[in-house]
Amino acid sequence: MPKDSYLVGLIGSGIGPSLSPALHEREADRQGLRMLYRLIDLDPLGVPPEGVGDLVRAARDLGFDGLNITHPCKQLVIEHLDGLAPQAEALGAVNTVVFDGGRAVGHNTDVTGFAASFARGLPDAPLERVVQLGAGGAGAAVAHALLTLGAERVTVVDALPDRAAALAASLNRAFGPDRAAAAPPDRWDGLLARADGVVHATPTGMAAHPGLPLPAELLHPGLWIAEVVYRPLETELLRTARALGCATLDGGGMAAFQAADAFRLFTGREPEAARMLADLTELAGAVGAPH
Repeated sequence: MPKDSYLVGLIGSGIGPSLSPALHEREADRQGLRMLYRLIDLDPLGVPPEGVGDLVRAARDLGFDGLNITHPCKQLVIEHLDGLAPQAEALGAVNTVVFDGGRAVGHNTDVTGFAASFARGLPDAPLERVVQLGAGGAGAAVAHALLTLGAERVTVVDALPDRAAALAASLNRAFGPDRAAAAPPDRWDGLLARADGVVHATPTGMAAHPGLPLPAELLHPGLWIAEVVYRPLETELLRTARALGCATLDGGGMAAFQAADAFRLFTGREPEAARMLADLTELAGAVGAPH
């Protein structure tokens, strides 16, 4: 028989303002379920990111039904799990863990979350040449989503060149040769001049990391700009891009749709994703955008 009560949580760093508890608990309430969603923040606990395995084991032992995993643990958590869904395995990144019969199984709903948001918010965006900034856990998910959506070529730029190269190599193994490439940040000028669009997948622009992730003078109206950051919904990058006439996509859709997919994994119930997106927009606005 399906359960009607769930205990879930989020493990990450600096997650105090997260909207995930409200998103999941509101949807559970509407479905007549009881859900308690707890934040497990590494910072006040004094736990290093490498301690994520101990936290996952503790949550399982305490009777949690599942966990969301965010920065900086999406890749570190993998070695502490008993199994991976195919998409999480292909990505090498996990953002959702489901406890099932004592086993901890990792999933990734960032891919489907970004794909759904992009298809909804930028349905006619050209995808011949896409530049992506960021090759971490979120970056891996977004790049997979872009290639699944039909991007011809994704060029990954990261402050850590080896990380960008590793992601590009894994994308080419998954999608075919020459679908992805890595480039250093000092090549911004030429890359953006030829690109159709830019996806930003680093923490820059979050409330705790203000600023622009790339030089503003390199943006031009021929680009679309998609943001992964959703705290705040309007980052400095999106504000600057809109002022130039670029088509833009904020990170709210990805956050809401990945939460909906995680809710389905936790409860086995079908969420109303559009309703969760409306919740996120309302909640983000209510707190003046940092979340």
